[in-house]
Amino acid sequence: MGLGILWSIIIGILAGAIAGWLMKGRGFGVVVNLIVGLVGSVLGGWIYSLLGISSGGIIGSLIMSVIGAVILLWIVSLFRR
Repeated sequence: MGLGILWSIIIGILAGAIAGWLMKGRGFGVVVNLIVGLVGSVLGGWIYSLLGISSGGIIGSLIMSVIGAVILLWIVSLFRR
């Protein structure tokens, strides 16, 4: 396993946990946090590319992932109601 994949997993877990905390006050467990964080990272990267924003480094990637994960959780909450 490459170091980039390991960092992606760590950032995904953190982003999912932070997004879960921001949206509901708690996380959803490691596996769901990882999935939400990784999908949020892809969503955040897509949104950043549409806006012409680049994220640099680990902190930039984490912020981008959290933004994407929060948007993802918000979209999911629209369908749950």
